[in-house]
Formats: sequence, structure tokens, C-alpha cells
Amino acid sequence: MAGGAIPAAPGVEVVEPLGGDLAGRVWPSSRAAYWALLVIVLATFLTFFDQVVFGMLAQRIKHDFGLTDSQLGFLAGPASIICYFFVGIPLARLADIVPRKYVLAGGVTIIGTVIALGGIAQTFVQFVGSRVFLAAGGSAHAPSSYSLLADAFPPKKLTRAFALLQFGFIGGTTLGPWIGGMLVMMTATWAPSHVMGLRVLGWQWIMIWMLLPALLVALLFLTVKEPARLAPAADALQPPAAGSLGRRMATFMGWDAFKAINAKPKVYYPLFGALALSALDVFGLQFWRTPFMIRTYGWNEAQIGKALGLVVLVGSLAGLAIGGVFVEWLAKRHKDANVRASAIWFGVVTVTSILSPLMPTPEASIGMMGIGVMAGMAGAVPQNAAVQRVAPNAMRGQVTAMYLFMFTFFGALGSWFVGLIQDNVVGDEAQLWKSLVITAGTLLPLATLLMIRAMKPYREEVTRLEAEGR
Repeated sequence: MAGGAIPAAPGVEVVEPLGGDLAGRVWPSSRAAYWALLVIVLATFLTFFDQVVFGMLAQRIKHDFGLTDSQLGFLAGPASIICYFFVGIPLARLADIVPRKYVLAGGVTIIGTVIALGGIAQTFVQFVGSRVFLAAGGSAHAPSSYSLLADAFPPKKLTRAFALLQFGFIGGTTLGPWIGGMLVMMTATWAPSHVMGLRVLGWQWIMIWMLLPALLVALLFLTVKEPARLAPAADALQPPAAGSLGRRMATFMGWDAFKAINAKPKVYYPLFGALALSALDVFGLQFWRTPFMIRTYGWNEAQIGKALGLVVLVGSLAGLAIGGVFVEWLAKRHKDANVRASAIWFGVVTVTSILSPLMPTPEASIGMMGIGVMAGMAGAVPQNAAVQRVAPNAMRGQVTAMYLFMFTFFGALGSWFVGLIQDNVVGDEAQLWKSLVITAGTLLPLATLLMIRAMKPYREEVTRLEAEGR
């Protein structure tokens, strides 16, 4: 259906822009927009809190379930994204055709339930089974969140909204180590509980408790006011409004979004590739840093949690402040400011990720991690905003999902990738630092080069959109 507005599904309002631009758009009130943002921040917090706490439990899980490092890495990563192949993109399509607040509420409910199921797992296979659906629940979160925010905030305020959204990540990655470390040490002395014929280890109760805040956030999503969707430009690629069942199924599975991406490969592919490579390393480090600190420096989970929580908090806040000022400064000089800023910060993350495992003291190692967190946060906001700026309105949810698929899928492989290197290349459990250096030294320089390569085509695309009044 070329040249027309995307048809509205039941409960979905579409607003036609006047004069081919945003001049006639009536935006939601600031109160409604920021309430939606707050609830999304809370849901994002829960997602990253789980990831960090699961990493804090890594050494306990390895010991109590008798796992190798490869098995442990598989449990933390690939196990959680297996069914993403089958439901991730279709669920993201829901962000384009039904009220997004319902998609978000359902997603956070699934996440909380899946995490709690891990709390009653009795074997490694059951643990894997509980994690299989984790990414399925989260697959619609980012596309729905980004799409909703893009329709709730005017373009001039959207970067600010994405910056504030990072507080969900900051909260999860700072309170995760601190609270997680305390909970791990608190439950370390608990004797196994026997509930309905199940043997629940002390640390498994931490996962069971996660269901309660997830259900609360799901209820809060129902209070969010769904913003009207901006109609696509007349010449924008759009999914068909009608067609055969097979054609509609192809749309639901992401075919039209893939076509939109493939139509501009020089714009999208380097961005996708850079995100995939960086996610491999970032998530690998995030999961393995607690075992690394335990094996290399002899710290326990409580010590690691307190130090990491403080360093990640300071680094994240500094990254938001510095990154926002830096990208605004670049935007006055370059139309590719979002991608240019991301490339620069990628370079800083590369250096710090290689140096951190090589530091002679635990304090120096964590301090170097903090600098890497700052650089990563400074680059995250413009990196996410870059894709939202060029994605077609009618398929923004699925385009975003495919972009974030690189983050989710390859990020999930990160823990397993490091575990494989550790078991098959390094071998010595006490020399986990070597695996971290190998991973960072291989992946991050390539990611930085891809981001640099994306600058010119992205600049040309933004110039074209501006010339069309978009």
C-alpha cells in the first residue's frame, strides 16, 4: 500500500502531519509523556537488575549445579534467547499495530514469571528451560518503549527522553551489584527449603522474589496514556494493508521491515554490525566480572557489589552528562553527530575494556571498568537515537527490534563466548583475565571501525530527511 497512511488497528489512533512535516502534530501533555517514560524506566530497571544479579550468582550456580564455564556461559546467554528466533520479531510487530502499553505490560509479566521459574529449577536442564523464554518476554520491550516514546515526545525532546531512559539501565546496573551482593551473602547461609516437593536453594529465593515487582510494573503500564501514532510520509516504505494470509504472515514476521533496512544497507548494516560486536564483549564482561574478581583478586560478592555499584553509578551519571553535552556540541557542527559521537566513545570503551583485566589491583581494575561504563553510557544515547531518526514510522517497532536483535542475540552469546575461550583456549580457571582481554582486543576495534564507516551514509540520510521536512 504505497503512498498511504498506515491503517489503524482497534485502539490505535493515527495522526496525519500537516504539510508533510510535524507542524500540525498535537503532542501528549508533558505529564502523560513523562509518566509513560517513568514506567518504562522502571521496567528497564527490572530487566538489567536481573541480568546483573544473575551475574552475581554465577559462581554459586556453577558450584551448586556442577557446571563448566562453557555451560555457565550458555545458561546466562544463549539459553535465554533460543526462542527469540520464533517470537521476537512477531512480538515486536505488535508494537506497530496494537496499543504499546499492553505489549509492555505483558512483556514485563512474562519476564518476572520466567525469572521466578529459575528459582525452582532442580537441574541444569530445567534451569535452561526456565531461561529459554526470558528474551521472548523482553523482545517487545525495547521496540514498544522506543516507539511509544517517539510518539510521546517531540523530536527536539526525544534525545532528552532517551537520555532519561538510561536511568533504568543505571539503576539496574548500580543497585544490581549492591543489592545483589548483599542478598547473595544473606542467603549464602540459608539451608535448602523444601516446598511442594521441590528443593529450593537459598540463593534461588532471590529469583523467586523478582516476580512481585514485575507484576507491580505491569499494572502501572495499564495507567499509561497511549499516544497517537504519527502517520508515515507519502513515499515511505509501508507494510501492505491487505493481501493473502501468507503475505500478512510475512509482514508479521518482519519481511517488510527487513526490506526497509536492506533498501539502505550502507546506513543500517554498519550500525547493526557495530552493535553486535560490542554487545558480545559488553555482556560477556558484565556476566564474568564477578567470577573474574573472585578468581583474580579473592574478593567476595558483597565486596564486589559495593565497589561495582558505586563505580557504575558514578560512571553512568558522568556518561549521561558528558555524552549529552558532547553530542549537542557535535550536532552544531555535524549532521552525523549521533553516529560520530558513538564512534568516538566506542574507541574509549575499547581501550578501557582491554586494560581493566590487566590492572595489578582490584581497585584499579574496577576504576578502569568505571571509565568504560562512562564511555559506554555516553555513546548509548546517540546510538539509539540514530536508528530512531532514520527508521520508517510505519515499521519503527520492527526495525528497532531487528536492530536490538543484534544487541540481544549477540549480547546473549557474550557470556558463552568468553566461557568457550576460557575452557578451550586459556584453560586455567585462575586466568580468566586472559579470556576477557582476548575478547575485548578482538571484537571492540572491529566495532569501532564499523561505526566510523556508518558516519557518511548516515549523514547523507539525515540530510535527505531534513530536505523533505522530516
